[in-house]
Amino acid sequence: MVTTKNPPKKVSGKSATAAKPHRKKKVESGFETLFEREKAVRELIARTCLTMDAYDFNGYLDLCHDDYQYTITTYSPELRKDILWLDHDKVGMKTLLDVLPLHASDHFLRLTMSRHLSVYTVDYSDADTLAWAVSGLQVFNTAKDGGVTELLSVAKYFDKVALEDGKASMLSREVRLDTRMLGETGSLIPF
Repeated sequence: MVTTKNPPKKVSGKSATAAKPHRKKKVESGFETLFEREKAVRELIARTCLTMDAYDFNGYLDLCHDDYQYTITTYSPELRKDILWLDHDKVGMKTLLDVLPLHASDHFLRLTMSRHLSVYTVDYSDADTLAWAVSGLQVFNTAKDGGVTELLSVAKYFDKVALEDGKASMLSREVRLDTRMLGETGSLIPF
């Protein structure tokens, strides 16, 4: 015998047996004003440069979100398309930065790398929990004996920043290179 169930009774236009919508935990940025958000984003970007200039790789990684993604891209006129030079998550970056002094020891002994940047724009998500920043970057090498300073590269940062609980952390960074000829000493160290 086939039985049919009675349709659920309607309660104010909704089914009485319909499940309540599952709500995600609301993430708060923790910043009260646009000024506070802007300051946190700009300081975070600057600190990433300062920690890398000091070869403080653990300090750099501390500024990054657990879901951090780092890429280096450039345009190849020979191939007439964009190319990807490096693509790492946070674990991959830690591995790269841990072995870097072994592979670039000559650079660490002879040269000091210095990043100079200017944050151009910062845009925010509707909930103010994400920020997207575009910055101009110039990277210089200076001989540690006080000798010559050379421009190594010109690039742009395209950063995505997470704003959670009053803290800014780097969620992703694309380094978009204008300079493709980095020489012997510049090709191993992330910008």
